[in-house]
Amino acid sequence: MLTQAIPKLPMRLKSQTKSYYIGQLGFMELADYGDYLLLEKDGIEIHFFEFKTLDPLENYGQIYIRTNQIEALYNQLVDANVTIHPNAPLQRKPWGQMEFSLLDPDHNLITFGQAVNPIENIPAD
Repeated sequence: MLTQAIPKLPMRLKSQTKSYYIGQLGFMELADYGDYLLLEKDGIEIHFFEFKTLDPLENYGQIYIRTNQIEALYNQLVDANVTIHPNAPLQRKPWGQMEFSLLDPDHNLITFGQAVNPIENIPAD
């Protein structure tokens, strides 16, 4: 039945969205339909729709992406000077996840997470 969930996020300027996701996060373009953009990385697909009048400070777009190498991903992004959300650096959460978050140019919140072993406080395989 259900096979995949693909988030759809708003974007004001496609060039900014491409620059951020492709240039900084390493996504690849799957398709560009003018006011609709499809990007992919490691099997994770995100769609973007044009919303020129979006006020980023009133945007509540969010996605949660699971990873199996949270520390390596975090370090890779930090080394590439990608801005980590100031309130969401890599940290262990009470719900058994190691997480960190980013805000894209339109203030869509992108959270990356990995399950951790609750006893040893290390990422679980």
